[in-house]
Amino acid sequence: MAAIQSSCSLMLVVEASDSARQQLEAVLAAGAISSVCFLPAAERSYDVQTLRPLIHATQKAGAAALIVDDARLARTLKADGVHLSARQAKTDYAEARGVVGNGCIVGADAGRSRDLAMQLGEDGADYIAFSAPDFVADQQAARERRLDLVKWWAEIFEVPCVAFDVDSAADAATLAAAGADFVALRLSPSLAPADARETAAAMLAALPRRDT
Repeated sequence: MAAIQSSCSLMLVVEASDSARQQLEAVLAAGAISSVCFLPAAERSYDVQTLRPLIHATQKAGAAALIVDDARLARTLKADGVHLSARQAKTDYAEARGVVGNGCIVGADAGRSRDLAMQLGEDGADYIAFSAPDFVADQQAARERRLDLVKWWAEIFEVPCVAFDVDSAADAATLAAAGADFVALRLSPSLAPADARETAAAMLAALPRRDT
């Protein structure tokens, strides 16, 4: 199975919809994508028949395929692991690790909690994520907090750090310079494949490489 890389790189967040495959394949061809987190399509549960070819395309491109918040489905579909959202990480890390085993990736979003981030790191999470979700009313404050958390984590801990909800090349460059090992771009389902590829390519070009 593919593994999370240690250099600053790009992660994708993709809704597992019927239209996602062409978009995903176009973006995977844009450059070195480290991993793809799959979400269920809006207001729906995961559809195995839709998700299976997306996982195959991701792994064929050499990236890690991660299922959000469903470790059992990740194991069933032979994905590379699971990403636990902030609402799940606090209570479900141990269960998820038990389901997928030590040979798979279990990454976790710590929300805004430094204590939770440290606990997840001690428990063996393969990466710690910090985010600025769009439901937060004060987005400027959320992004500043995410940047501060990335800086803090990168200065002290060795477990890789992922910045989620990155929506521009400039934002990606700032977070990478602050110490993020990965930045996560969520692809809008409405983006045409060519536009999605252009967006990802611009973000890739903004990411500096660091010595590892």
